[in-house]
Amino acid sequence: MNFLFACGGTAGHINPALGVAGRLRELMPDCSILFIGAEDKMERELVPREGYPLRTVAVSNLSRSISREGFRHNLKAVEQLAASMPACRKIIKEFKPDVVIGTGGYVCYPVLRQAARMGIPTLVHESNAKPGLTTKLLENYVDRIMVGFEEARSNYKRQEKVAVTGTPVRTGFLNADRQQARRELGLDENEPLVVSVWGSLGATEMNKTVASMIAQAMKDKPFHLIHSAGKRGIAGMTEYLRDELGLTGWDEAGFEVREYLYDMPRLMAAADLVLCRSGASTLAELTALGRCAVLVPSPNVVNNHQETNARVLEHGGGAVVLLEKDATAEKMLSTITGLLDDREKLAKMEENMRAMSVGNATDEIVFMILSLAKS
Repeated sequence: MNFLFACGGTAGHINPALGVAGRLRELMPDCSILFIGAEDKMERELVPREGYPLRTVAVSNLSRSISREGFRHNLKAVEQLAASMPACRKIIKEFKPDVVIGTGGYVCYPVLRQAARMGIPTLVHESNAKPGLTTKLLENYVDRIMVGFEEARSNYKRQEKVAVTGTPVRTGFLNADRQQARRELGLDENEPLVVSVWGSLGATEMNKTVASMIAQAMKDKPFHLIHSAGKRGIAGMTEYLRDELGLTGWDEAGFEVREYLYDMPRLMAAADLVLCRSGASTLAELTALGRCAVLVPSPNVVNNHQETNARVLEHGGGAVVLLEKDATAEKMLSTITGLLDDREKLAKMEENMRAMSVGNATDEIVFMILSLAKS
């Protein structure tokens, strides 16, 4: 069988597709899998790293800015969309997929729209509690809409198409072992580890906040920190630490600043606490591992869906939510040390996180894919 995946832009859209593709490859070693993504986005690095072929087309997001620049951007985006339609159709005809699956990103629209026109079964997965623009535009055309939260069901008109599956995660998160992960990282059993990640591309303000927190924590060194500054943020954060805060030797002091965390399953498994945004893919990974978190929703997303996501875990007792305007270095540091000092509370939060996990999300989605393929 041939399976075609469309995803792109951020790791939050790419990793769920990789999780499902990995499961399909386990079940059907002889199947063919192809990814279609956007040019110059993260999928060009993450997808080949997992051993899958990738084809790309030129697509872009829509700007919501009411300005001349916004108008020009959207005009170009529409031109790219028009050009991407025949390009996607050509790829689909060459690959001959039995099913086409979209997991987020603007590239999903031309791929799934063309596949539906060609009579090929299509599914789209929406991780967030509130559907994105692409999912809304595809609602009338795809065969199935898979959502990560029960609360998301009411956002769709075509209820008969909607299935609550949870959000798939890569198999590494399902099989990760805390003790083994800590041994591989060279951590002492009682050494607290905090993992800090703010999106695959980084977040300028949170990088500055974490840098200031490192400056405050350098004296007492209350925990080991591994922070992902993002591809766009690593140079700026390093410069901020060195030139603005006057710091040196932060890595040697146990505060590691990296460009990107490729071994996220191992790092999250080893962590006592995770600091992060609240994209749905990240939250699915946290619940799969039973890892509690301090969540700072991005204020720069449509419909404020990250805060909606984060509140679900907060109400379930597995996370602390700080809005970015309140997430100062002092507040972050006091929240982290307060949680690390209360091991009983931390253990209860981990238990609550595991209770919110949809452990069979990947298999649920694979079942739907195979059912559509057979039909």
